[in-house]
Amino acid sequence: MSRSLQPWLHELVTALHAPTVVLSEPGGQIRPAGAQGVLHADTRVLSAAVLEVGQLEPDPVSGGLLTADRALFIGAARQLGDEIPDPTVRVEREREVSPGRVRETIRIISAAAAPVHTELTLRVAADLASMGEIKSGQAGRAAGGSPEESAAAAGAAAGAENGTGAADGARAGAAAGLSWGAGPVAVQFRAPGASVNRDGDEYLLSWPVQLGAGGRQEVSWELTVQDPAAVVAAAPDQAGSGELANPWAEVRASSDDQRLPRLLSRAMSDAAALRMTTAQAPGDVFLAGGAPWYLTLFGRDSIWSARLMLPFGWQLAAGTLRTLAALQGTRLDATTGEAPGKIPHELRTAGRQGENGLPALYYGTIDATPLWICLLHDAWRWGMPAAEVRALLPSLHAALAYLRDYGDADGDGFLEYIDDSGRGLANQGWKDSGNAIRFASGTIAKPPVALCEVQGYAYEAASRAADLLDALGEPGGAQWRVWAGRLAAAFRAAFWVPGEAGAYPALALDAGKRPVDSLTSNIGHLLGTGLLSAAEEDQVTARLMGPDMNSGFGLRTMSSASGGYSPFSYHCGSVWAHDTAIVIGGLARSGHPAEARSLASGLLDAAAAFGWRLPELFAGDARTQVPWPSPYPASCRPQAWAAAAAGALVIALLGLEVDVPAGRVSVSPLFPDQAGTRLQVEGLVAGNETFSAGIDVHGRGYLRGLSAALAPASPARS
Repeated sequence: MSRSLQPWLHELVTALHAPTVVLSEPGGQIRPAGAQGVLHADTRVLSAAVLEVGQLEPDPVSGGLLTADRALFIGAARQLGDEIPDPTVRVEREREVSPGRVRETIRIISAAAAPVHTELTLRVAADLASMGEIKSGQAGRAAGGSPEESAAAAGAAAGAENGTGAADGARAGAAAGLSWGAGPVAVQFRAPGASVNRDGDEYLLSWPVQLGAGGRQEVSWELTVQDPAAVVAAAPDQAGSGELANPWAEVRASSDDQRLPRLLSRAMSDAAALRMTTAQAPGDVFLAGGAPWYLTLFGRDSIWSARLMLPFGWQLAAGTLRTLAALQGTRLDATTGEAPGKIPHELRTAGRQGENGLPALYYGTIDATPLWICLLHDAWRWGMPAAEVRALLPSLHAALAYLRDYGDADGDGFLEYIDDSGRGLANQGWKDSGNAIRFASGTIAKPPVALCEVQGYAYEAASRAADLLDALGEPGGAQWRVWAGRLAAAFRAAFWVPGEAGAYPALALDAGKRPVDSLTSNIGHLLGTGLLSAAEEDQVTARLMGPDMNSGFGLRTMSSASGGYSPFSYHCGSVWAHDTAIVIGGLARSGHPAEARSLASGLLDAAAAFGWRLPELFAGDARTQVPWPSPYPASCRPQAWAAAAAGALVIALLGLEVDVPAGRVSVSPLFPDQAGTRLQVEGLVAGNETFSAGIDVHGRGYLRGLSAALAPASPARS
């Protein structure tokens, strides 16, 4: 019996401007297969756009992204033109994506000595499949219902534009128009100058091509979609132009080593294209999880992305904090996982999650709540105004109360999770696949599960909340320091396990309070949280840098010596860009510069192999055995926290520390011994000041553009 398979993405070109994304073959064709198509707010509104010239598809030559929202594809119609080895008829497709709109310009360019007469055709279709149906490999529906209904709609639309009736409107040629939809989703498709005919579930649009010697002809099509029921929307376009607004357009790096500058350029463009808001709070911007599977609000992903992007401004963090606070739990609900004070996991439009989808607003996450607290503290340090921070104090107190009153399901002092509904996620940390939490033997742990990194997040959240409350003159700081101290003591007693290469924290505790003893990257998230002593951080670092964990392109999610390891496992052996970046930051903060440098260099090499657009994850093969990083074929690309990983690298490499309330910005280069390698990063933001920071050829750090209020007078400041 055949089984449904999740579509692969690694060979597709993804252009997007959230909430609209286009996935196509490298040659530009959009076929009714897999995940290809135009997707808008979790609905596939176009499933095919296949181009032919003279009844044959152009031979693809090259293609790729110009920017995150624009792509160019070049091919050749080799059967046309002069009968010589060189192709003389060139075909270009330039695609532009904006929220709710896709426009494609097709150019036929002849270098032939004789005239070229042919026909250009475009086959289009739409199945209106939901994201859940696409991801599960299920087939969608024909556009607009039955062929008869769709044909009538197409004929009426074309006829209205051309002054003809529905019967002959589908063959009109002045400005062909099609329309389809389902429920609140309404799609308009325009192809000026084309004739249109029905062919089963597809429409065939045709343009005559008449080229003189050395001539060229240009045609275009445009799709627009309206979806008033969508719970997420595009970020505000401040310029009102409809073009991709990039608040990080001025962020750039220059260096003798071109890897970071290239990664940073692509990452900022991708992050801008992933900016979204909710329909209820259109002024608060967050980053969607990733395209195409997670193009919506994700508590954990959006928080980590905002946190890693803090060197480029606190505004994204503020929007993320407010968006999630507005959805913060207020009651106990086993079906959705809601609890008072809890930050949600995921927001979807109702009815589009797929047959076995989660609730539209789902709270099944154990780590989003402490991470929200950490983000609030960090955003305050980077300059989020005190008035905006104070406005979120009720949400802060509610989140802290969740840690104490609801996050600990059995009263053992640790944050843990269990799905009581039978319909939610079995695992509710960042490694949330069903087989992610397993012993070194490969046996899967039974819930409730207390994850090691979540205890680190909780310790940091309580400690940083105490600092924030003290600074704002609010009561309660002392009790949360006591709470954090008890957690640290309990962690030290329960989580550490012996190993031949040295002791290390277990991945988790299972239902029987047994340490889940597989060695994983999760322990790297403990670095810099304050939960570990300096000696314990040394032990964690040593275990992470072993060849079983460090693939050479980044950290494996699980040791290659563990029973559950596979380089293609989603959470048990692959490499995640954000995971490695978080650990790089922890290594830098905990005084391990050589190890941070090694991981940073490997991740930058991986970025180069993926054309500077880091994927969500990739295979964990050892670099000594496979000298390139292999894709994880179903990985999102771009993914918000993979793009935001560039921010973690900037902070770590520069040794950048920002404390706006204390009036302090400093740099302490990670590699002061590496004289001769220059680095400068522009477009950094502290409070309301934009500045640059860098490392000179002598390995010394410097700051430029800051007022005396934030940078102490020194020879390094200019």
